[in-house]
Amino acid sequence: MKSCYLPIASFFLSISLLANSQQIEKGGISSEMLQQIKQSYQGTSTDKAIRNAICNNDINKLAINIDNKNNFDTYFSHKVNSKGITDQKSSGRCWLFTGLNVFRAQAIAKYDMGDFQFSQVYPFFWDQLEKANLFLQGIIDTRKKPINDKMVEWLFKNPLSDGGQFTGISDILSKYGVVPAEVMTETYSSENTSRMAYLIKLKLREFGIQLRNEAAQGNSVTSLEKSKTQMLGTIYRMLVLNLGEPPASFTWTRKDAKGNPVETKKYTPMSFFNEFIGKDLTNNYIMLMNDPSRDYYKLYEIDYDRHRYDGRNWTYVNLPIEDIKEMAIASIKDSTMMYFSCDVGKFFDRERGLLDIDYYDYGSLMGTTFNMDKKQRVQTFASGSSHAMTLMAVDLDPNGKPKKWMVENSWGPGANSGHLIMTDKWFDEYMFRLVVDKKYITPKVKEVLKQKATLLPAWDPMFAEEK
Repeated sequence: MKSCYLPIASFFLSISLLANSQQIEKGGISSEMLQQIKQSYQGTSTDKAIRNAICNNDINKLAINIDNKNNFDTYFSHKVNSKGITDQKSSGRCWLFTGLNVFRAQAIAKYDMGDFQFSQVYPFFWDQLEKANLFLQGIIDTRKKPINDKMVEWLFKNPLSDGGQFTGISDILSKYGVVPAEVMTETYSSENTSRMAYLIKLKLREFGIQLRNEAAQGNSVTSLEKSKTQMLGTIYRMLVLNLGEPPASFTWTRKDAKGNPVETKKYTPMSFFNEFIGKDLTNNYIMLMNDPSRDYYKLYEIDYDRHRYDGRNWTYVNLPIEDIKEMAIASIKDSTMMYFSCDVGKFFDRERGLLDIDYYDYGSLMGTTFNMDKKQRVQTFASGSSHAMTLMAVDLDPNGKPKKWMVENSWGPGANSGHLIMTDKWFDEYMFRLVVDKKYITPKVKEVLKQKATLLPAWDPMFAEEK
């Protein structure tokens, strides 16, 4: 028996070794490779000290460049006045706060008001209803496609979001108008959107399956759209329960900067929009993008990237960063704030409200380098726009070149009274989008706007919503 088992054991050992060898040949880590890899950590006293420090502390605290930390100038040569900081709380509505803050500053300046705010919850209500319709109508439009079709998958993955970008400002405000903050106030669900969003998305996905089933049974488009209307009634009720019901009209007293009443009038949301904003938001504003992974001086459009089914797809001009700075400076010099978005989490000291690529020295701490440029970071999903704020100040040197920038944020009061300061080098690397009044665009941009836009897919990761 013994002589019989030895060959069998040897056979299985050989098979195991062969399988292991084949695995290594396909890219696995061999014992020889592992020994080589381990040489990167020698366990010297320096290595141990760094390991002890990192294991017991926040990496950002350890990586602060102390020389750079002490060079922090908060003076700005050109600045648009701002009154009061807004707070989006635990919601993804930065795009909405940012857009409203642009128009808020203009209204305050025009009417000499104090800390005036537009209601953020009012347009948010309509945004959520319109996005629900956008999803359901998309399901109807794609009813003949298989469930695993790329567009159908994208719709079911993204039935609703509280995030967005400037297209939402133009889509929602131009259709539903605006109201003052005190006419429709914030609720727990508007400031903490996750649970409400979860339930509405769950219901929308259920409705989406129902519409596809009705279509598979041969129901006409008219019948499907009748079902959609009933479904939107359910969504409307859920929104009212969470956010309150939007007013159809209201009476409001405008006050001056000292708090004295100036005028009391009855408004509708659209008449209030016309008086205190009064612009063609769809055609008067141009989105500029700095995306080095795509060709510059080109016009692009993102398919299905809008906040209303009957709205306008997000369209932008892709430009070198210096071209964008030129228009940003012109706008600030003319006391006009702008919708601005960036990758806010990179090289950010929240306690000081500072964004500076030289602020953290990760390379020295980790004993390596991080050398990807902006194009490579975009291509590898290491960076992209994540947050919208209101660009309001620039500090120019004697030659008119920017040294640093300031934005009005929507995270409540904090460092720099709720404003963030970014160095010009940080602006180069992590700024992505800027929306400017078309009166500030250059002749070059005017020519680009004449192009037929290149259509990009809705699921392109570069166009995730800002929150």
